[in-house]
Amino acid sequence: MSLEAQAEAVARRYAAIRERIARAARRAGRDADAVRVVAVTKYVGVDGVAAALAAGLRDFGENRVQDARPKVERFGREARWHFIGQLQTNKVRYLKDLYFLVHSVDRPRLAEALSNAAPPGRPQAVLLQVNVGREPQKGGVAPEELFDLLRFAAGLPGIRVEGLMAIPPAVADPEAARPYFRMLRELAERAREASGLPLPELSMGMSGDFEVAVEEGATIVRIGRALFVDP
Repeated sequence: MSLEAQAEAVARRYAAIRERIARAARRAGRDADAVRVVAVTKYVGVDGVAAALAAGLRDFGENRVQDARPKVERFGREARWHFIGQLQTNKVRYLKDLYFLVHSVDRPRLAEALSNAAPPGRPQAVLLQVNVGREPQKGGVAPEELFDLLRFAAGLPGIRVEGLMAIPPAVADPEAARPYFRMLRELAERAREASGLPLPELSMGMSGDFEVAVEEGATIVRIGRALFVDP
């Protein structure tokens, strides 16, 4: 398939996703423009990223540093790069100040490594990942430990905490994810009150459940399959 044809297909899917976001936002009394779509490109090569850029997308999420590197090197700051996977502290140096937002900070050591790696005066924007389903195979801080991590991270000079992120347990019915999205929203509300920080971002919701996430307050939804694979 040519790049032009790929871009047309992605643009068609993206328009359908934006319409679904708009409907979900209306149901919740929200502004759909407050919801950013991050195109998850972990299974998409450089041609797929090029097609998505041509279709008007600007935010791209990667979950492995080594897989992201050729895409980041190819497109650089033409795109806004989000790191959405579990990040090892020894890989932080490879981020090279190119990531608009790191979604998956879940421990003090990682927060400190990101802070130390940031250029002077240019803190790295991050989200704190919460393991809302308490699943041992997933990253994320336990909900009751979030506030200690937030206090620690907020005191570091080289990062800026922008909000929270979660990946709820996999469910067949999107409605079953609602309690987890609501939990993250309520944790964010409590965290704002406790810290005095604005914490504007809530990264939650993927291809199968993003409408429910928008209804519960998501400001970032991470979409892969629904953008790049025909239904």
